[in-house]
Amino acid sequence: MGAPIEVSSGEQRAAPEAVLAGAAGRIEGRSLGQIAWMRLKRDKVAMAAGIMILVLIALALLAPVITRALGTSPNDFNSNLIDPVLSKPKGSFGGISLEHPLGIEPINGRDVLARVLYGARISLLIAFLATLLSVTLGVLLGVFAGYKGGWGDTVISRTMDVFLAFPLLLFAIALAGVIPSEAFGLSGNGLRIAVLVFIIGFFSWPYMGRIIRGQTLSLREREFIDAARSMGARTPHVLFRELLPNLVAPILVYSTLLIPTNILFEAALSFLGVGINPPTPSWGGMLNQAIDFYRVDPMFMIIPGAAIFLTVMAFNLLGDGLRDALDPRAR
Repeated sequence: MGAPIEVSSGEQRAAPEAVLAGAAGRIEGRSLGQIAWMRLKRDKVAMAAGIMILVLIALALLAPVITRALGTSPNDFNSNLIDPVLSKPKGSFGGISLEHPLGIEPINGRDVLARVLYGARISLLIAFLATLLSVTLGVLLGVFAGYKGGWGDTVISRTMDVFLAFPLLLFAIALAGVIPSEAFGLSGNGLRIAVLVFIIGFFSWPYMGRIIRGQTLSLREREFIDAARSMGARTPHVLFRELLPNLVAPILVYSTLLIPTNILFEAALSFLGVGINPPTPSWGGMLNQAIDFYRVDPMFMIIPGAAIFLTVMAFNLLGDGLRDALDPRAR
C-alpha cells in the first residue's frame, strides 16, 4: 500500500468553502409565481387551451384586417352564390370555397367566416367586461364580509342569497326587451352591450363573493394577519396589502371559469332575440337564424356552434390547469 496522503488543515477548510461557493452559484430560489408557471407549463392540455384562447383573441381583434385581406365583409350580400330555388348556397358544405373558407349564409349569401370573427368580438367583449364587473364587486364585498364579520357580513351574505335565487334569465329577457332606443348617451347596439354587461356582471358577483368570503374567513386567522394588526396596520392595509395578494389564485381560477359562463349567457340571450340587434353578427344570433336551415344547410348551424363549443372548452381547460398549478397541494 502507498503512503497516506497528508492534507493540511488549510486545505481541509478550503474544500468545504469551495463546495459551498459552487453550490451557491447553482442554487436559485423560485417565487410562488415561478413555481406555478413551471407546473402550468407541464400541463400540455392547459397550455394548448391557452394558446387557442390567445389565437381567438388575436383573430377577433384583427377581424377587420383579415376580412379586408380576404375581400369579404360580414354584411356583404352574395345573392349570385345562392340557389334561387332552394335558397341555399351553391356547392357542397354550405358553399365552402377559397373565397369563402367557412361557406356563406342561406338566402343572402353573407360570408360565414367574417360573421364568426365579428361575432367573436361581441361575445368576448361582453364576457370580459361582465367578468371584470362581477369579479370586482365579488372580491370587494367578499373580502369585506369575511374580514369584518358582524352585521356587515350578515347583510352581504343575505344579499348574495337573494341574488343567487333571482331568476336571472327571465329578468334579462324582460329588461333587454324594454331597452329604449337611447339612454345614458348611448344608442343602438352600444346601449345593448352596456345593458348586457350590467345584467350579466351585476347579477353574477355573488358566485365570486361567496368563494372570496370563505377564503377570507380562513386567512384572517393566520399569523401574518395577527402580526400586521399588532404592528398597528389599519383595515385598508390589511385588506389590500395582506389579504388580497393571498387571494390572487382563487380570483384567477374562478375568473377563467366565469368567462365561458358569460359567453354562453350572451349567446343564449342573442339566440332568444334579446341580445345584439341584427345585422351586427353574434354567435347566438347566427344559431337562431340557422334553425330554419339546419336540414338543407347544416354547416350554417355547425360552424357557430363549434365556435361557441371550442371557446368555452378552451377557457374551462385553462381554468382547470390554473387551479392545479396554483394549488400547492395538487400533484
